[in-house]
Amino acid sequence: MSSVSNNPEMPIIVQSDRSVLLETQSPHFETARDILSGFAELVKSPEHFHYYRITPLSLWNAASAGWTAEDVATHLQTYSKYAIPQNVLNDVTEYMGRYGRLQLLPAEPNGALVLRSQDTALVRDIYNNNSVRPLLQKKLDNHTIQIKDGMRGAIKQSLIKIGFPVEDLAGYEDGDPLDISLRDLTLNGQPFSLRPYQQQAVAAYYAGGAAVGGSGVLVLPCGAGKTVIGIGAISRIRQHTLVLSTNIVALRQWRDELLDKTNLSPDMIGEYSGEVKQIRPITLTTYQILTYRKKREEEFIHLNLFNEGHWGLIVYDEVHLLPAPVFRAVANLQARRRLGLTATLVREDEKEEDVFSLIGPKKYDVPWKVLEKQGWIAQALCTEIRVSLQDELRLTYAEADQKSKFRIASENLEKLSCIDHLIERHPDDHILIIGQYIDQLELIQKRYGAPIITGKTPTRDRERIYSDFREGRQRCIIVSKVANFAIDLPDANVVIQVSGTFGSRQEEAQRLGRILRPKSGDNQAYFYSVVTRETKDQDFASKRQLFLTEQGYRYTIELDENVLEDRKDQEEAG
Repeated sequence: MSSVSNNPEMPIIVQSDRSVLLETQSPHFETARDILSGFAELVKSPEHFHYYRITPLSLWNAASAGWTAEDVATHLQTYSKYAIPQNVLNDVTEYMGRYGRLQLLPAEPNGALVLRSQDTALVRDIYNNNSVRPLLQKKLDNHTIQIKDGMRGAIKQSLIKIGFPVEDLAGYEDGDPLDISLRDLTLNGQPFSLRPYQQQAVAAYYAGGAAVGGSGVLVLPCGAGKTVIGIGAISRIRQHTLVLSTNIVALRQWRDELLDKTNLSPDMIGEYSGEVKQIRPITLTTYQILTYRKKREEEFIHLNLFNEGHWGLIVYDEVHLLPAPVFRAVANLQARRRLGLTATLVREDEKEEDVFSLIGPKKYDVPWKVLEKQGWIAQALCTEIRVSLQDELRLTYAEADQKSKFRIASENLEKLSCIDHLIERHPDDHILIIGQYIDQLELIQKRYGAPIITGKTPTRDRERIYSDFREGRQRCIIVSKVANFAIDLPDANVVIQVSGTFGSRQEEAQRLGRILRPKSGDNQAYFYSVVTRETKDQDFASKRQLFLTEQGYRYTIELDENVLEDRKDQEEAG
C-alpha cells in the first residue's frame, strides 16, 4: 500500500528502504532540495539524481527543530513523482514519535533524576534492557525510573543507541552572574544589532529560558556570523561562560568580537591556552589544550578547567570537531547549559549521535543558498579543474598502495601551471591557496613568494600575516589545514584548493567558508579545486563536495587543456 498517485512533474522518488532520489533537472529541484535537507541526509550527488536517506537520527533532529511527522509526509507527498511506499510514512511517524516519549526530569524532593514515559511497556522494556540497566537506580512506578547519580549524559547516550532519544527537561544549574549587554555601536562606531536569522537562532536555542532550551546545536553557514550568535546567546543567559574553539587565532577572534560588540572590559575575558592560563568570567580555550597530555597513558591535565569555573554556559565552536576525550568530559557536564555552533553536523568519525545526546539536538538550521539570496553571505562559484598526471609518475602511481596513490596525485606538479593561470585570472582579488601537504605548499611558496602559514608557524607570525592580508598589504597567502576553521578573513574572495584530506566533507565546507563573508560590489566569490583526473584525488574530491552539493552548490568542471588554452589566448591577445 502506498500514498497518493503519480505526479510526473515532481522531482522526488521515495523508495521503500527510506532512500530518496532527487532529480536535478526538475524546475522544483531547489525547493525540494532545501526541504529534504531538513529531515534527510545526502549520500551522493551524481549529475542527474541526488541520493538521500531518511534515518532515525535525521528524523530526530528534524523533530527537535520543530518538524512534525505530518510536515515530513506532506512535503514528500507534494514533491514526489510517484506514490510513497506506506512503510516509509509509517517509519517517519514511528521514529519522530519516539522523540519525547522518554523524558528526563528532576524528581522532588531529593533532586534525583528520573526517566518518565506514559508508555508503561516502554518503561518496562527500558528497565530490563541489559545495556541500560547498569545506569538505573530503581523503578519508582509504572511510568518512572530513577537513574543513578552522575549518569545524566550516559543514560542519554545509551538510550539513543537502542533507538529511543531522550528529551532532557531536567534543567540546569545557574552559573555565576555576568553583567553583559550588546552594544548599539561597535568600537569603530558602526551600528550593530543581530541580523534577523541570528535573532531567530538565539531564540530557538534559548527557548525563553525554559528547560526545553539551554542545550543544542545551531547550524549556519561559514560567514553567517556564528560567533555573533554565540555572543547573542551569552548576552541572553548572562552567566559565566567557557568557550571552546579550534585554535589560538580563533580564540583571539572571539576575544576581539566580544570586546567589539559587548560592554565587557578586557579584564573580564580570559585566555586559557598553551601561552596563558587565565580564568575569568568569560574564559576562552582551545580543544588542543584541553586534550593535551604529556604521555599517551597519562591523564588530560587541563580537563579540570570544566570544573574550575562556575560556568552557566559552555560554548562548543565548530562542534563537529569536538575531540573524543572532550565528549567524555561533556557527559559529566549535563547540568550546565551547552551550545554547539557549526556549519555542518557531519563528523568524519560518525559520532553525530553523541553530539545529539551530549551537546543537544539541532535547534536551528538555515540553508546556505537562502542566506546567499538574502545577501548575508557571498555568492560562490565552485569549479573543479582536472589536470593530467605527470607522464613520469604514471607507472609509480600504478604500482603504489591506495594511500600513496592519493598523495602522488594530490602533489602532481601539473597543478602548478593551473595555479599560474588562476592567479592571472584574478589580478585584483584576495587569494587563499589551501592544501594538505606541507612539501607541496612550500614548493608553491617558492614559486610565488607569498607568505605561508602551517601548523609550525608561531601564533604571532600567523596573526601578522592574517593582518597584512586583511589590510591589503598582501594579496595572496598560502595556508595549510590550520586555516580550515574559524579564521576571519572578510576580504578573501578566491580559494584555490590544491589538495584536501581524503573525502572530508566538513573540510570542503569550511574551506569554501573562508570566502563567504559578504563582499562589496557584486558580492561574488570563487572556489577552485584543482584535482588530478582519473585518480584517487578525483575520487575523493567528489566525496568532499557532497555536503556543499546538499547546500545547493554545483561544481563546474574544467579540463586543464581548456584552462591552459584560455591562458594562451589571453597572452596572445595581450
